[in-house]
Formats: sequence, C-alpha cells, structure tokens
Amino acid sequence: MRQDRRMTNTSPIGTAAQLSFRRADEADLDELVRLRDDAARWQIERGIDQWQPGELGPEHFRGRLREGEVWLAMLGPDGPSAGAWELWWDDGPAWGAQPPVAGYVHRLMTDRRTAPPGAGRVLLAEAERRIAAYGRELCRLDCLTSNTRLRHYYEDAGYTVVGEQSGKAGDGGRTYGVTLLEKRLGV
Repeated sequence: MRQDRRMTNTSPIGTAAQLSFRRADEADLDELVRLRDDAARWQIERGIDQWQPGELGPEHFRGRLREGEVWLAMLGPDGPSAGAWELWWDDGPAWGAQPPVAGYVHRLMTDRRTAPPGAGRVLLAEAERRIAAYGRELCRLDCLTSNTRLRHYYEDAGYTVVGEQSGKAGDGGRTYGVTLLEKRLGV
C-alpha cells in the first residue's frame, strides 16, 4: 500500500473554493470523530437512517489508519476541514472475498459548516482518482438498504447497484442489510 501524504488539489465543480486533500494521522482522530458525529446528527435531523452519533470513536479511526487510508479534505491548503473518507483495499464484511480489482469507500462525510456546495461529489471523485492511480478498476461502496436517499445520491454519481448483503456485521456486533454499489473507473 502506498504511504503517500502529499496534498492534491481539486477545484470543486460549481464552487469557487478549492479543496485540498491529505492523509489523516493520529493527530486528526478527534477531528474525524467530530466530523462523523456531526454528519450523523445532520442525517438524523433529516430522517435519514444511516449513522448514530457516538457509534465510532478514536479507536475506530486509529484502526483504519493502520489498516487502510483515511483522507481529510481541507478548505484550501491550510484551512479548516471540510470532510473526510476512508479508503479500504478490501471489504470482506460487505463484499466477501474478492480479487484485488477495487477500492472501497467508507464514511464519506462533509462538514456542513465549512464544505462548499458539491463537496461530497468532489471527495468521492478524489477517492475514485486515488483508486484508479492505485491501478484498480472499480470503486465500490455500500449504504444501508433502507437508505434510498443515499443510494440515489450514489446512482446519480454514476454508481450501479450490483447486489445486497442482508447480514453485514458492523461495529459493536450489530448486523444490518446493505446495498452494494460500484462504478467502473477509467484505469
């Protein structure tokens, strides 16, 4: 796995602001928890069934830093955080054993106070770019089967539903159903 901490810049479609991206590290654990909890509260306020505040603490993100990649989006090179996502190179709990042809995006989240309009799509596009740069041809993700709003968001971004997994084992021992989506990348 590459250990690339360099910043890459992308101009968000439809915004004047510029987002920069960097690998998260141990110093970012509290910020990652805050972003996740704020996103969960925003979802709950809108009746979206996906995340709960307090579900994931620093130990979750510390583990992801060891096992995969966690990325932060910043408003400008030195600005406040605007979002984050996890990039995994395998995802047995949702997808089972698979050949190494995909990257898996998890916990795509934006900060509603600082992220410019369209930032979620920009973060997703950056994750796709990283996956393609790694030589993988597919970007895969999942969402709760009951979360049709998020499924439509991903479909509008070019993802195709390829299946469902009714018994995904999550953090804390709970199981739930997820819709599996993927997008072919221009590798």
